Amino acid sequence: MKLRNSVILLLLVTVLAPIVLYTDRLGTSFKISSPKNEFIEDVSTFTLGGDVRPLNLLPQEPSTTLKEPLGIVYQENSSISLSDSDASTTGNKSRKIRQLTQESMEQQTTISSASSGTGDHHSVEENPIRQVIEQGHEVNSSEVTSQKPGSATQRKSREQQNDKDNKGKLAVSEDTSNNVTGNLEIKHEKKAAKTSIKVGMEESMKTKVGKQNDQAVLPDARVRHLKDQLIQGRVYLSLSATRNNPHFMRELRLRMKEVQRALGYATKDSELPKNSYEKLKAMEQTLSKGNQIQDDCTTIVKKLRAMLHSTEEQLRVHKKQTLFLTHLTAKTLPKGLHCLPLRLSTEYFSLNSSEREFPNQEKLEDPKLYHYALFTDNILAAAVVVNSTISHATDPSHHVFHIVTDRLNYAAMRMWFLANPSGKATIQIQNIEEFTWLNSSYSPVLKQLASPAMIDYYFKTRRADSDSNVKFRNPKYLSIMNHLRFYLPNIFPKLNKVLFLDDDIVVQKDLSGLWHIDLKGKVIGSVETCGESFHRFDRYLNFSNPLISKNFDPHACGWAFGMNIFDLEEWKRQNITEVYHSWQNLNHDRQLWKLGTLPPGLITFWNRMYSLDRSWHVLGLGYNPNVRQKEIERAAVIHYNGNLKPWLEIGIPKYRSYWAKFVDYDHVYLRECNINP
Repeated sequence: MKLRNSVILLLLVTVLAPIVLYTDRLGTSFKISSPKNEFIEDVSTFTLGGDVRPLNLLPQEPSTTLKEPLGIVYQENSSISLSDSDASTTGNKSRKIRQLTQESMEQQTTISSASSGTGDHHSVEENPIRQVIEQGHEVNSSEVTSQKPGSATQRKSREQQNDKDNKGKLAVSEDTSNNVTGNLEIKHEKKAAKTSIKVGMEESMKTKVGKQNDQAVLPDARVRHLKDQLIQGRVYLSLSATRNNPHFMRELRLRMKEVQRALGYATKDSELPKNSYEKLKAMEQTLSKGNQIQDDCTTIVKKLRAMLHSTEEQLRVHKKQTLFLTHLTAKTLPKGLHCLPLRLSTEYFSLNSSEREFPNQEKLEDPKLYHYALFTDNILAAAVVVNSTISHATDPSHHVFHIVTDRLNYAAMRMWFLANPSGKATIQIQNIEEFTWLNSSYSPVLKQLASPAMIDYYFKTRRADSDSNVKFRNPKYLSIMNHLRFYLPNIFPKLNKVLFLDDDIVVQKDLSGLWHIDLKGKVIGSVETCGESFHRFDRYLNFSNPLISKNFDPHACGWAFGMNIFDLEEWKRQNITEVYHSWQNLNHDRQLWKLGTLPPGLITFWNRMYSLDRSWHVLGLGYNPNVRQKEIERAAVIHYNGNLKPWLEIGIPKYRSYWAKFVDYDHVYLRECNINP
């Protein structure tokens, strides 16, 4: 009996001590809002066999502490056996301790998550129950061998039950911790998702507001609205349903006339009259009546589609007419420019022979001076080239201008520069008819220009209509003046270098530096234009022909005529004129290239061109309205290449001032011919 009481006492000490340690550990593990933040168990007494006995092994705890159900915690692999009379009591206490453990863990997890925001501090590795049980197992491991053999079966069953209970406790603890952590992560993810959705909605709202603002700031909206109303009115007038309503037809026609008068030629809202808004509102009311009369959307759609096709066809025809008229305008001599050479020629032939000579003729063949070659029949254009060059020259006395023109303009050209001397610069005017060496037996170009095929190409209507590109029917290609650039050594046999200039350029800086550039054995110095796709070789030459494809690169950079420095000594050494003649003979049927001078120039000077800096020569002022202002201002030469020449009314207005400032519109000859800026 004493042994049995000793075993029971030892059991209680072994079991209840961990409970006190566990509850004390819980009290120090987390904090709650109560001033007394400890879990205190009333374990000062215990019941054994219906008697209440004091437990002297533990200190007394205050009676005001929180009351929790009591129970017994069994250690794993414990071999202590109890009597059958105590089995029911032990089972009830086991259920109570499991309930206590589960509730304590839930409260622990909740409080820790509230204080730290995560459940990572109470993982399975830090579980107090496991630590207490493991410590108790180590303390009582020596008692296992001292148990009675007769209780082995009962002990084994209780050990299995304890294993299940402890595993259940651990599983509850792990599941609780994982669930809390998972819930917190889900909450954070939901919160982040809500935040991102909110930000996305704000951004989309900002985008929508921006688009609405862009739409709201649509320029000239009232003009557009009035034009749309006219189109809608025309649609209603053509529908059968509205034709049967004469009252509406009269009202609609009246409103359309009012809108047309209000719109007039206005292209901006600021150009509209003050009553335009009233006319717009009145038209809207009339159109709403038409919408009630004609509610068949299919008919309206068909009518609008027919109007669209008709408008597209008209646009195509007008574009074709515009292209033709633009080329016609560009190549037709304005009345004032036709008057000017007639007036000058009359004055020239009234001069004495001594008055027709230019000074400083001894400089014409001096290779040490700066010589310019200009081939033109446009007197005013030649005057601008000479005036702009001299205006920016450091020493005009070193500059010599060789101007070659045709027989019709020879007298007028001489008279202009005699009446308007160029200061210290030297001027020479030559007649192309004086070049007796330039004939069809020497030049293949002259022979081709006089051929029946060329005459048929230019003057037969059926042939002209069949050519899709109007540009190649330009009359300038019939002039040998356009091909004189390939005969510079023949024209200037005693010169070493010559700067070739087109008549549609304006000089803005001193050009004497071009004569000091080392061309490194090349014949011509030019500015490359390969920055634009249409200035590649394949845009000018027919690479389907084997003669072209075998000798040239289709993607090679093109360059521009208009301002080119020529080394005439190197020209003669490489026999460039014969190279030009050979390719012209091969192109007698125009299968290698069409007409013009740039394609044969690209071929003739292939691998013989020295690339100059782009600032020397800026092109595009005769066709491109988007040439950058900075490029124009820093350019030494600006070129009005294209059809929109500055002396024509179709010239680009914003570029005309660069050219017009070198023309004296107060000159008596210009005023007599009504040539105005």
